[in-house]
Amino acid sequence: MKASSKEGGRRAGWLAILLIGLLGCADETPNSDAEAAAVPTKVYEWKIITTWPKFLPGAGMSAENLADRLRMMSDGRLDIRVYGAGELVGAFEVFDSVSAGTAEMGHGAAYYWRGKMPIAPLFSAIPFGMTAQEMNAWLRYGGGLELWRELYAPFDVVPFAAGNTGVQMAGWFNEEIKALEDLAGLKMRIPGLGGEVLERSGGVPVTIPGGEVFTALQTGVIDATEWVGPYNDLALGLYSAGRYYYYPGWHEPGTVLELIVNREAYEALPADLQAMVATAAQAINDDTLADYTARSVAALDTLEREHGVLLRPLPAGVIEKLREASLQVVAEAASEDELSQRIYDSYTGFMQGVRRYTDLTEKAYLEAR
Repeated sequence: MKASSKEGGRRAGWLAILLIGLLGCADETPNSDAEAAAVPTKVYEWKIITTWPKFLPGAGMSAENLADRLRMMSDGRLDIRVYGAGELVGAFEVFDSVSAGTAEMGHGAAYYWRGKMPIAPLFSAIPFGMTAQEMNAWLRYGGGLELWRELYAPFDVVPFAAGNTGVQMAGWFNEEIKALEDLAGLKMRIPGLGGEVLERSGGVPVTIPGGEVFTALQTGVIDATEWVGPYNDLALGLYSAGRYYYYPGWHEPGTVLELIVNREAYEALPADLQAMVATAAQAINDDTLADYTARSVAALDTLEREHGVLLRPLPAGVIEKLREASLQVVAEAASEDELSQRIYDSYTGFMQGVRRYTDLTEKAYLEAR
């Protein structure tokens, strides 16, 4: 009995020690959680500046939607405020401002930086170039994105595709275009390589921000303008400034809208936030194209039915001349340096292959339909 009593005492002692240990662990868990909760989550308050008027349907809303998605995806850790053209910097100052770190992000189109990098338009749209679907394929799986980043690297800017308008319209004209001679002396708002092609075809290209297009056309500062397509053109009221609406958009067959990020700011982000930026940009890239396609259908109907817009195809002779000039202009842009030539070779090589495939698929189907 005495041995049993001693055995029971020892067991009781061990149980007491175990119970105290467990209670101690239980006390530690809330303290650990409380300590973890007390560590503040870092919030990155960024600015994104755009080349578009604030809340412009399509392009302008792409930046707004991008900021909203990143705020939600990051649970507020990446808080981005959007500024339209002219609110912080001018439309054509976006690239330099992001490069300098004045703003962490920018949203625009690569052809606006033609004066800084002659080959840059190949990452947005070039005359008689690739469509949206073809551009996405080249950028994602044809080596285009790597070349794009190599081009922007000296400026400490990281680019992402973040929108596409699809095939645009040729634009608004105050007079009919019946032959090549009608382009002589024509003052037209048209950016990028398209403007140089127009110049070689007898016209006078003018580069002005989107927010000034309507006034310039209405007051006769310009005789014609391209902007995007029915969705945006209706929003800007261009139907009341230009009489004839021409197609197709030979100069912009699938315009990539870009998100550019200051390299230092981007590399300072944790890996998960970097991944969110890339994922959100790709989502916006796809969503913007769907938005333009869907909305332009209704907008074109409104332009014709309610505003009496006169749709016209560009004459075949004019198209042919523009195509010839385009081949020269694009090839010359590639002659600037070794990197430009590599970009040109990659772009044209991919286009040659994908065009054959597209002829057998999309083109053949559309003709059959």
